[in-house]
Amino acid sequence: MKNKDKNKPNINKKDVVERFNKRIPLSQDILARISKIDQFQGLWQGSLRLSPQILGRLKAFVVITSTGASTRIEGAKMTDDEIARFLRGLKENAPKGRDQEEVAGYADLIGRIFDSWKTMKLTEGWIQQFHSILLNFSEKDKIHKGKYKDGDNTVIMENDKKENVVLFNPTHSYLVKGEMLEAIEWTNEQLKSQQIHSLLVIANFIFEFLAIHPFSDGNGRVSRALTNLLLLQAGYSYVPYVSLDEIIEKTKVDYYLALRATQKNHGTDHEDIAPWVDYFLTALTTQTERVRSIMDEDQPEKLLSEKQKEIFELFTNNKTMGVAEVMALLEGRIERETIKQSLSRLVKLRLLERVGQGRGVRYLKI
Repeated sequence: MKNKDKNKPNINKKDVVERFNKRIPLSQDILARISKIDQFQGLWQGSLRLSPQILGRLKAFVVITSTGASTRIEGAKMTDDEIARFLRGLKENAPKGRDQEEVAGYADLIGRIFDSWKTMKLTEGWIQQFHSILLNFSEKDKIHKGKYKDGDNTVIMENDKKENVVLFNPTHSYLVKGEMLEAIEWTNEQLKSQQIHSLLVIANFIFEFLAIHPFSDGNGRVSRALTNLLLLQAGYSYVPYVSLDEIIEKTKVDYYLALRATQKNHGTDHEDIAPWVDYFLTALTTQTERVRSIMDEDQPEKLLSEKQKEIFELFTNNKTMGVAEVMALLEGRIERETIKQSLSRLVKLRLLERVGQGRGVRYLKI
């Protein structure tokens, strides 16, 4: 049983290991779903056709979509298009208002994880650093960023009637540090020993993190960032190319209900995280299906801007055109320099082929 009382003795390491191991479900259905996800990862690594340029563009899109989804789950209102415009001008213009502050922080955090996950570790220090990065742009959170909560908090969700409903009461603040260290140590040992499948270990850690709710604010966003990190470190290298955060946003009600169903027995002798594992594996399966569609369709034109799409659509059958002909067809709607840049982009994405050289260069649809 989980220690929730100051007067109870501390739980030793053996008790923690037994508790976490015992509550993880191992049914044939769960093992089959894990096997399917692992098979896809092997397919991704073995038959990837997408170019580095397309992968880079996909990753940039996922930073935007993940940022939008993860902040909207917590109540922000910015659309993905608004986020894309805001992030492009972030170096020149500091965030204004709560939504922009949260967007800037999460985009920074998830971008760092996608780029540098190999150098990061699951430690108390790193988790607190993630929280500090997340709240770096928020003036009102400067006092507690990177620090565990100093008072108790409550997890709520908004129902269909726009009413706040209490999901559960997390760990008391005075127990946070001990329980976080227990969860971190168990997770690292299990990921190293591989006695339990990594997806189940990750699912258990993320649930435990959310059950503890170690920070005053930002727990949900940190948990989703940690999920991306742990999946990447466990070998699921497709994670940066389809947003898991977006999948969670679209299934937000199921996400909260799974947490609630699992939380009701948390800290008792009847712990069972099956509802959460079921949700977690369903979300990961949806992610693999979306990645597979990108691989199967192999349609990089989906990655184009509106102007690039308009130019690309001018090329039909075996028609070749130069810059001047494209300009004439567009009737001045797009500037010459933008057309030249777009044509170069289409060549890099292997949508157009460059024919000839110098002033006589023309372009042909592949």
